[in-house]
Amino acid sequence: MSVHTPDAHTGQKRPFTDQFEAPDFYTIDDLLSEEHKLVRSAMRAFVKQEISPYIEDWAQRAHFPYEMVRKFGDVGAFGPTIPQEYGGGGMDYISYGLIMQEIERGDSGMRSTASVQGSLVMYPIYKFGNEAQRKKYLPKLASGEWLGCFGLTEPNHGSNPGGMLTNFKDAGDHYLLNGSKMWISNAPHADVAVVWAKDENGRIHGLIVERGMEGFSTPTTHNKWSLRASATGELVFQDVKVPKENLLPNKSGLGAPLMCLDSARYGISWGALGAAMDCYDTARRYSLERVQFDRPIGGFQLQQKKLAEMLTEITKAQLVCWRLGTLFNEGKATTAQISLAKRNSVEIALNIAREARQMLGGMGITGEYPIMRHMANLESVVTYEGTHDIHLLILGHEITGIPAFK
Repeated sequence: MSVHTPDAHTGQKRPFTDQFEAPDFYTIDDLLSEEHKLVRSAMRAFVKQEISPYIEDWAQRAHFPYEMVRKFGDVGAFGPTIPQEYGGGGMDYISYGLIMQEIERGDSGMRSTASVQGSLVMYPIYKFGNEAQRKKYLPKLASGEWLGCFGLTEPNHGSNPGGMLTNFKDAGDHYLLNGSKMWISNAPHADVAVVWAKDENGRIHGLIVERGMEGFSTPTTHNKWSLRASATGELVFQDVKVPKENLLPNKSGLGAPLMCLDSARYGISWGALGAAMDCYDTARRYSLERVQFDRPIGGFQLQQKKLAEMLTEITKAQLVCWRLGTLFNEGKATTAQISLAKRNSVEIALNIAREARQMLGGMGITGEYPIMRHMANLESVVTYEGTHDIHLLILGHEITGIPAFK
């Protein structure tokens, strides 16, 4: 497939080339190791080759490119922090963040596919599973042979996951699982689902549910205006017989899935920053090409104001993400610190996307440029993995000691 973009002067279409250059106004690269830079460079090249030329078409057609699953596995995007003995990358958390940044610079839906696999499927199996479960599932998930999904959110329980109704009962040599989950990334194509459900005492546990188990179905969610290149669906359980060896044994309670969300939210803080960078870089380039009143629009004060404010917010977010990554590496990152970064990155990304869209005028709403797609995608990112307001209240609880959402 060939993607074209219009020349700002003539309006004629020219062959698409991804010329993205990441801003680094405070030379934050000096804080990165050579390995970090190599990881980022490899993922940036992958995005330019495998995502950028095709993503507008995928999004316009609401097409999930399943072939990307194996490609993500091949390039090491699945479970970068999982030990190598289980097929993971054995990398640190800054490397993981940079990978998510580069993928979401390509598309938030593509990053969702990767971060769900790594943070919400592989992470709980590695962290809360036993050795047999790790050896059975992690290598195939890491390679992209299998795709996974994470079942927590329910139709009536989003921001309050502890109120979940999905449950399982002891039926002798197996568990009997009933209930449903909603807004589940990867669900329509997933081979494996890590599902959170209550036992007969109301205690939350993680269960590994496999495609093909009788009574387990994954209806697709249609008519989305956002994350259109990502597959979203439901998980429906009707007397599903789950083998007892599929229960994650090493942690129970609501804290277990919330630990997974901490890892995913960390990845989003870097990922949304990637989307912000792409919008800024697109607007900057356009401002130097688009001529009005006999001069590039980048020469006008209001356009320079927009670009200067974009760069300022990106620079601040880069420093926040880098510092949070170092805290993750040291095992010191807290849920509230992660909430601050996720909330900040998505907010600045949305604001930058909106300003960049205005700078491009009418061209900003077309698929010839990535900005409107990023903007629509970010409306999902600002809601999932904890809404914008919930993260505000998590910080408020940290500051005052008083939980406003209970």
